[in-house]
Amino acid sequence: MALVAGVDSSTQSCKVVIRDVSTGELVRSGSAKHPEGTEVHPDHWWTALGEAVAAAGGLDDVEAIAVGGQQHGMVTLDASGEVVRPALLWNDTRSAPAADALNAELGAERWAAQTGSVLVASFTITKLRWLAENEPELAAKVAGVCLPHDWLTWKLSGAAGLDTLTTDRSDASGTGYWATPSGDYRRDLLERAFGRGDLALPWVLGPAESAGRTSSALSTGALLGAGAGDNAASALGLGAVLGDVVVSIGTSGVACAVAEAPTAETTGTVAGFADATGRYLPLVCTLNAARVLSSTASLLGVSLEELSDLALSAPSGSDGLVLVPYLEGERTPNRPDAKGALHGLTLATATPAHLARAAVEGLLCGLADAIDALVEQGAEVRRVLLVGGGARSEAVRRIAPVVFGRPVVVPEPGEYVADGAARQAAWVLTGGEEPPAWELAGTETYEADPDPAVRSRYAEVRDLTEGT
Repeated sequence: MALVAGVDSSTQSCKVVIRDVSTGELVRSGSAKHPEGTEVHPDHWWTALGEAVAAAGGLDDVEAIAVGGQQHGMVTLDASGEVVRPALLWNDTRSAPAADALNAELGAERWAAQTGSVLVASFTITKLRWLAENEPELAAKVAGVCLPHDWLTWKLSGAAGLDTLTTDRSDASGTGYWATPSGDYRRDLLERAFGRGDLALPWVLGPAESAGRTSSALSTGALLGAGAGDNAASALGLGAVLGDVVVSIGTSGVACAVAEAPTAETTGTVAGFADATGRYLPLVCTLNAARVLSSTASLLGVSLEELSDLALSAPSGSDGLVLVPYLEGERTPNRPDAKGALHGLTLATATPAHLARAAVEGLLCGLADAIDALVEQGAEVRRVLLVGGGARSEAVRRIAPVVFGRPVVVPEPGEYVADGAARQAAWVLTGGEEPPAWELAGTETYEADPDPAVRSRYAEVRDLTEGT
């Protein structure tokens, strides 16, 4: 039985799965924690990878490995390959003024046309502008820049030199200096942001192209896949195809769609990313997701399971009670200073069940708005794949098709980023035009008659919060 390994080096932890090449069957797995914070030295990722590999029983019998990782993080290297400063992660917002400045200098429309996305603080290029302006002595030492999954792949390969750095299309598409439509680095944009365009950048590999073989204390001689950004790896792990939208309900909400053509949306709502199969993965992110459920449960003094039961006991539309759940501001729509709003409270709707239902519907309506934004960019939506911690709620699963108006497929909980990396490793090992077909086990499909009045009423209240 040939084995492959997939790694998910996320913001919070490192997970390793080892799977059978032919069937995708999980053989063993391991995990380890990452330090907290939005600024982390990459050495911690390497240490955590070693701990996760050990917990998974090692890699000696693994024939190929690939790494999925958190997108956008800025890893800066000097000429000898040493890390210049701790990496700024995707969720480090100190570069927000730099994003605004770069968008203003070139124009949001031109950024979208040239890279596929309007810049936000998570993008690597904005962090490089921040570094050049705020830490010029360190910036002068930078000879190369890469992303978290690139750095780990490089370390697994033996880190022979900056010219051996590699990446993939999905992670390159989140830097802000790679043109998603054409597949080329834009060194002129890098120079605009950082003051120098001559930095060593990773080679962008194709989906099934190998980054060489491992040569490290953790593994020697295994084929290395190109790896992928976390959302692209998750879509690959889920087996998402054209017509699928993946909706993830975690700390933030994400909706992304497999697409044949690149997008260039000019308001910043849709990021024009690439996927891990040679296609594209336009993506919308919301700030308010699973914590809407936990906050409402805390307010009502109930468990998440009890919240779900309450929500399902109330009528669709909650008799007009609407919760617009902008509890942390919101990114989609872009209302960073907005507050949550509860509208339609009456003697009849002032019940725990009505509030629970309004919370679930409000969460889902926000994600439905995200799906609409993808459709406006040409995405085809035949079904929704629902994952993340929030998908464990029975109420979310049953109300989702009512709000989304489409069948909702819920796989069993799993490590889909690591699974996607493992599937890519199997693809590199076996060859072929498409990745190996692994069955997505344990799925449940939820269908229900749509209730357009839920979204219509939500939109009325959402628009009342404009500018707040």
